[in-house]
Amino acid sequence: MELLIVSLASLAAGFVDSIVGGGGLILAPALFAVFPTTHPATLFGVNKGASVWGTAVATAQYARRVNLRWSALLPAAAAGFAGALAGAWLVTVISPGFLRKALPFVMLAVLAYTLVKKELGRHHAPRFSGRAETLAACCIGMTVGFYDGFFGPGTGSFLVFLFVRWLGYDFLNASASAKLVNTATNVAALSVFAYKGHVWWHFALTMAVANVIGSLLGTRMALKHGAGFVRVVFIGVVSALILKTGYDAFLR
Repeated sequence: MELLIVSLASLAAGFVDSIVGGGGLILAPALFAVFPTTHPATLFGVNKGASVWGTAVATAQYARRVNLRWSALLPAAAAGFAGALAGAWLVTVISPGFLRKALPFVMLAVLAYTLVKKELGRHHAPRFSGRAETLAACCIGMTVGFYDGFFGPGTGSFLVFLFVRWLGYDFLNASASAKLVNTATNVAALSVFAYKGHVWWHFALTMAVANVIGSLLGTRMALKHGAGFVRVVFIGVVSALILKTGYDAFLR
């Protein structure tokens, strides 16, 4: 029964995560609810062990239909990998608890900006090219990658928002680009958790299959309905993240 519950949560997480990120909003609480006495690092490791596959499949699906800017995104993925390694190592040394109270307000600012700027992310008009785009993308990858390894909630949504706001991508291209970087950060964090022995592979691999199925369904919907649909889902996911992280920080 435990495996069934977390596998269904993994399927739902893969669906949401493939569109705008935020799958951890579903899967992580499910893991903590089903295994309340388990060390958090182990649950984070299982989460990464399942979600990395769905993110990788989503990246491949987007790459077939979206013209990704590989020259900037591959270095950004490498930077994200390095950042996530550093963050995941640091979380084994110090607690990320101080971020809990700040996160709801950061997400609220992201939501407010997106709602005020009604045309944000509707049109694909990259602001940079060449080295400037690569440098900007690497800054995003390194910073958000470190955050993903160290804390994690909302990583995909932060990537999408920054690709839209800073680089000028539309929401569909930003989501596709975010998946590539997020795959790298997930691999890095998973490597650290696995090295430390914090992954239950018998759970993670079964959940990975469910996550991939959800990812395929979500990617198909995003590609079918385009940037406007992704924007609406983004607003919904960020709103849910604000409520969840706010509850965890101030009411729990």
